[in-house]
Amino acid sequence: MNPINETHVSRPGLVVVDVAAADDDTALAFQQLLADRWATATAQRTTRDAGQPGVRLRCYLDLRQPAVPPTASAAVVSPVSADGPR
Repeated sequence: MNPINETHVSRPGLVVVDVAAADDDTALAFQQLLADRWATATAQRTTRDAGQPGVRLRCYLDLRQPAVPPTASAAVVSPVSADGPR
């Protein structure tokens, strides 16, 4: 990933979030959870680093915006099992 630009964190409340995930769907779903709650500049796609597992993406949050309470459907998260999918 490119270095973080000073402009992206020039004021309190501005956040750069680097996400590493197993796959595109997981990374983009996490980004969407952030975007549903805060003003977020979202990535349109993930990137892959040669020789590294999984995918990465970077998004930018502005926590100075009023947080939107999560909806009932967004607040329900399925438990993750160490056994994996069946």
